[in-house]
This record gives sequence, structure tokens and C-alpha cells, in this order.
Amino acid sequence: MDVNAAVAAAAAIAGLLTGVIAVLTFRWSEREQARPTRSSMRPDVNAVLPPGVDTVLSVLRSSAVVLDESDSVVKASSAAYALGLVRGGKLAVDPMLHMARDTRRDGEIRQVELDLPRRGTGRGEALAVSARVAPLGSRLVLLLVEDLTEARRIEAVRRDFVANVSHELKTPTGALSLLSEAVMDASDDPEAVTRFAGRMQIEATRLTNLVQELIDLSRVQNDDPLEDAEPVRVDELVAEAMDRSRHAASTKNITMAAGGTDGLYVWGNRGQLAAALGNLVENAVNYSPARTRVGIAGRRISAPGGDLIEIAVTDQGIGISEKDRERIFERFYRVDPARSRATGGTGLGLAIVKHVAASHGGEVTVWSSEGQGSTFTLRLPEAAASRDRSPVAAPDDDESADTAAGPYETTDREPIPHPEVLP
Repeated sequence: MDVNAAVAAAAAIAGLLTGVIAVLTFRWSEREQARPTRSSMRPDVNAVLPPGVDTVLSVLRSSAVVLDESDSVVKASSAAYALGLVRGGKLAVDPMLHMARDTRRDGEIRQVELDLPRRGTGRGEALAVSARVAPLGSRLVLLLVEDLTEARRIEAVRRDFVANVSHELKTPTGALSLLSEAVMDASDDPEAVTRFAGRMQIEATRLTNLVQELIDLSRVQNDDPLEDAEPVRVDELVAEAMDRSRHAASTKNITMAAGGTDGLYVWGNRGQLAAALGNLVENAVNYSPARTRVGIAGRRISAPGGDLIEIAVTDQGIGISEKDRERIFERFYRVDPARSRATGGTGLGLAIVKHVAASHGGEVTVWSSEGQGSTFTLRLPEAAASRDRSPVAAPDDDESADTAAGPYETTDREPIPHPEVLP
């Protein structure tokens, strides 16, 4: 009897404990379901953003960031992450965050331009942006950021270009004005009039050349060379470039010689390519001492993306220093301003060459050593006509191999003039 009573008491206690545990478990489950989790605290974009806003933000070119009342990022475009505006779910730019808080408080639209440090550059380069903050509904704030870095760079280039052009135009026009006054004052002196008139012709020619090169530079920048592209024979380009400088070369007793592989073709705009090569040959003649030689040659070279045609212009001038070699392709830059004035140089010829080469998928490089001359090399994609029309030299034919080498042979460091063209 005592045993049965003990068993019954134990069963009653066990049932009571089971019931208590069940009740506690149920209450705990309800409490956990009601407690906000980390995911439920994060606003649901589709539920929080007004209808259609998410779609509009996805097609905007600006970097877009939407902040809630706790300054957490509700929505951010990939461009905002790329610019480093959002990190760890927070807006990482303090001035923009302050703007967002002010706009949330008073509802006013704000805009500001900022210079932000670039991430991962270590060179102190600034990222120029324009930020605009506006309220979005009652609790959200919208931040739109435009990257102005490239626009600022282009504007700086434009200002420099206009300033340089104004300076270059001012020199010959001012000289023409002064010379015309001198002619009027010396009207009774035929010899002085003749002398001043000759100077006026020189300045007028310089002004004409400058205007023409400005037109050429504008044309090559605006025109797409592939629209009028065709296979262009390199031999014809070389002959045209030599004809353009033949008079200046004969005046200085400079011998021009052409060599290299025959039957080469490049693909591009004939007019632009002729202007580029003509500028290189003209520079070689103008900056070479009297009774020297200028060599022009073309050859085919192998490249990973396809064969290239390499046209080299070699002179025996005074050469270019290392510090000047880094800048000679800049607009209006002159190695020797006094010598450029004497030769009528405008400082735009090599800038045109560089732009033509780049727009045709090629490049222009320079090798030079002071006192030993210079070699400008124009590399352009080969046209299919080169392979179809040019004969292949036999590898054991010494004469063919020597012709293919052109007026220079290359090493890993520098071009070496070939004796057939440049002794």
C-alpha cells in the first residue's frame, strides 16, 4: 500500500513538472517569435521604399543611397559601393551623413561638391563628386552622387588648351601688327619696306601653319578613322611624306632615304595616316643639322593580338634629353622654343601623331640619345592586303633579309641605324 502510494505520488509530480515545462516552452516560443531578430530589424526594401522608387534608382546613372531614420543604408547602388560611399551598411562620408541628417530634420534639399580621397591609390588623388540630398517619404532620405572627376579633368585640359592657343596666336598677330606699323613709318625707305615685308610673310606663314594644325588636330579628334578606313600602302605614305619635306631637305642639303619591306599595308584613314607620318618626317628634317641623312622604313613585326606594321623615322639630329622625351607628345610643348620659332614649329605636330596612332589602335614611341639623333616609331595594325600582296623573303637570302631589316635594326634597348641609309 505504501509502495502504491509512493508510485502514485511520483507520477503526479512528474505530470505536474511536464505540464509546467510545456507551459514554459510555449511561452518562450511565443516570446521568441515576438522578439525582433537581426533580419527583421533590417528594413525590407520592397516594403519600405515607395512604389516605383526601387525601379527608378536601378536605372539612374548617379550613385544612389537611401538612408532610414537611424542612418542605416536601406538601398545602395553598385556605383555607391564602387566609389566607397557605403561600407558595412553605413554611409562612410561624414559630410554627406550630416547633410542627410539635416535634410531629415527640416525637409530641405541640399547640394554640395566635395573632394574625396581615392581608396587604394596612395598618391593623394582626389575624387571630385557632387552630392544632392532630398527627403524620400516621411522617414527616408535619398542621396544622389555624381562623379565629376573626369569632367573636371576635361575642363582643365580645355582651359589649358585655350590659354595655349591664345598665347600662340597672340605672338604672330602681334608681330604682324608691329611690322605693319613699321612698314607705314618706313614708306619712304624701299629697302626697309622690303625687309619688313619679308618678316611679315614669315609671321603670316607661321600663323597659317598654326591655324592649319589646329584644324587638323580638331579633325582627328572628332572624326572616326574607321568610318573611312581602307588598306593603305605604306610605300605611298612614305613617298608622300618625303615629298612634303623635300624642299626643306634640299635647302639644308639633307638626304632622305626610304627602305624596309615593300608591299606593306596598314588599315585606317589615309588622310590622317599621311598627316601623322608627314609630321614625323617634317620634324626630322627641321631639327636635323645640314648635310645629314633622314631614313624612313617600314617592316612587319609580330604581336600577340596580330601582326603590326612598324614605320620608323630616323635622323642624325642633336637628340632629345630624357626629361623632354616624357613630354614631347604634349600639345604646344617644345624642346627648344627658340629653335621652334626658327623652324616655324607650333608644338602640335607630335600631338597629332599620337592621337592618330591611338585612334587607329596603334602607338608612337621615341628613342633618342643626345648627340646621336632620334628614331620615332609608328606602329599600326596590319591590313590583310599586306599578307595577300607582299612576297615572303626566303630565310637564306641575305639580300632579302637585309632589305626586310630596313634602315635600322632593333635590340632590346635601342634602334641602331642601318649603314645603307644612315652611315
